[in-house]
Amino acid sequence: MNPLAGWANFYVIVGSSAGALIGLQFVVMTLIANTLRSEEEAEAGNAFATPTIVYFAAVLLLAGLVSAPWNAIGPAAALWGGLGFGGVVYSVLVTRRLRRQAVYKLQLEDWVFYILLPITAYAMLAVSACLTWWYVSEALFVVAAAALLLLFIGIHNAWDNITYHVFVRRRVQRGDGGRS
Repeated sequence: MNPLAGWANFYVIVGSSAGALIGLQFVVMTLIANTLRSEEEAEAGNAFATPTIVYFAAVLLLAGLVSAPWNAIGPAAALWGGLGFGGVVYSVLVTRRLRRQAVYKLQLEDWVFYILLPITAYAMLAVSACLTWWYVSEALFVVAAAALLLLFIGIHNAWDNITYHVFVRRRVQRGDGGRS
């Protein structure tokens, strides 16, 4: 029996959630696009919003890869390992973008949710691909944990972006200076 067969429901749920959240992000970004007043604000918006879409897209892609009717786990593991490696590289690029934007000063929470946790999730994917040679069942749980971690990182960051635009930027635009 294919070891991926038992994971079908999990990846249907996780992949559907990621797809729906991508759609919601597009709607929200469309609604707040008119509030960005300068090139610097647009650059900061891209630095924070784009990784969130990528996290959701990575979960959606992973769900599709693992749900495909593979005859063996090796090809699927190679693909999710590549996704993990690519995600680590992407996280380095995100770090550079976040440090380059000048509109918002990164807080500890930003470093954790935009850099540390995504690198961890992507590294889990890369390492789990290697683990499938010896520990198939355990590796599949690591892949599932990485998928959930990326999904929850995306949810956190989407909420963080929205609350920033609604509660901080609106006050600044109204002239309250961002104070309560």
